[in-house]
Amino acid sequence: MKAFQFVDVRDLKSASQALGRNPDSTRILAGGVDLVSELKDRIIEPELLVNIKTIPGLNGLKMDAKGLSIGALVTLDTLEFHTGLWKSYTALAEAAQSVGSPQIRNVGTLGGNLCQRPRCWYYRDEAIKCIKKGGSKCYAAEEDADNKFNAILGGGPSYIVHPSDCATALVALGATVKYSDTQGQIRSVSADEFFLLPKENPAQETVLRHGEIVTEVWLPAPAEGTRSTYIKFKEKDSFDWAVSAVAVKVVAGPSGLVRDVSIVLGGVAPKP
Repeated sequence: MKAFQFVDVRDLKSASQALGRNPDSTRILAGGVDLVSELKDRIIEPELLVNIKTIPGLNGLKMDAKGLSIGALVTLDTLEFHTGLWKSYTALAEAAQSVGSPQIRNVGTLGGNLCQRPRCWYYRDEAIKCIKKGGSKCYAAEEDADNKFNAILGGGPSYIVHPSDCATALVALGATVKYSDTQGQIRSVSADEFFLLPKENPAQETVLRHGEIVTEVWLPAPAEGTRSTYIKFKEKDSFDWAVSAVAVKVVAGPSGLVRDVSIVLGGVAPKP
């Protein structure tokens, strides 16, 4: 791992200023689960890590009649053990519970889970410069590639799949992602539009530009008769990323007739 400097910041604007304009030289540190993996594998070698855990107000969780507000620094185990989520936003609670191990969920944050980088082993190989790392091609698309865990839908020119379980659930539940731009102004985008296909930008998985920071995820209060679930198939029973997954939200009337349904697939495409 390359040596780096480390700085704590107290607000979103100073965080963006510390991150600067060069994405190769600085990175955000929150839970650090994916970041440390990339550092140890020498996929990235930043000169400075900007710790946003010292920014107040990013770890709040509030549920009321209007909906649910989740700060970007809320940990996955907080979501896993929140009784209100299991009652009203079951798919999200199940998705959070399915992530990694208890140790990972204890430190991993919702914002980090949404913004984690691909798990494709060509991308994760420091010796391979694929299209995600500024190269000219996606090695997973080669005829003799080992691409069992790559995209079967929506791929090209990169065939990664988005690794976030929570992202799939949030899209199904109609969530909104809020983020701070480089001037400290809060902007909002639907969870569906937050994630990008490679044809829009092969180097990015989200709409975030360098220096922009996820601050909150907001979900509307579920309509009466709403039920949801998240189902994940993985190769290892202990913990693993999804080979395939599905988040489903159904709104049914008193007679059981379905009035609205949302079905979102995970683990099979570059975005949910």
